[in-house]
Amino acid sequence: MELKKSEEANNERLRYPMIFVGMLFTGSLVLASFTYSTPAKDKGDSQVAVRDTDAAFEEDVKVEDPPETPEVEQQAPITPPPQEVIKEKETEPEPPPRDPTPPPPPIPPGPKLQPKVKAEIVDFPDVEAAFPGGAAAMKKWIQQNVNYPEISRELGDQGRVYVTFVVEPDGSITGVGVMRGGVTEELNREAKRLVRNMPKWTPGSVKAQPVRARCRLPITFTLQ
Repeated sequence: MELKKSEEANNERLRYPMIFVGMLFTGSLVLASFTYSTPAKDKGDSQVAVRDTDAAFEEDVKVEDPPETPEVEQQAPITPPPQEVIKEKETEPEPPPRDPTPPPPPIPPGPKLQPKVKAEIVDFPDVEAAFPGGAAAMKKWIQQNVNYPEISRELGDQGRVYVTFVVEPDGSITGVGVMRGGVTEELNREAKRLVRNMPKWTPGSVKAQPVRARCRLPITFTLQ
């Protein structure tokens, strides 16, 4: 049995190729129309040929140029005028005014003070120095003011101590020492203490003038 192809099936198969060929032909015509241009007449100035398609496009679409902004002139920065530096005049200090009065003359040095030299000690004055009230008053004073050393009491020490000293012109006593002592150091020390604590004596004198007189005094220590 022989199969027959229908005409509609053949047309349907050729439909798409024909559409493609038609679109290709139309595109070529459009491209040719855009690429075709007419030469412009030369009026002495060299002008560029304007395509018809470009002119038609310019008629349809109008592009407005943006308004020109006025150019602002850039001003140079204003620099202040240089200030004149006023140099202060270096003022020299004024010298102090001179005193018209001359300085006083220097005071001449006075005589040098020489150290006082103590007068010579007289061993045997015209009038001997004496305890105020005499020998009896001196003996009584010693008995009232003696401090017998404890160690000497315990050991039974007793004896006589000879004390030497100087009676000054004002009656005070200086230079107390033991001339000779045959007892103990404790009794010698107590004898010197008694003489130093005595009241002022009556000074010795030579030709009615008080002098430094040396005196010797025995002090006896006895146990009762």
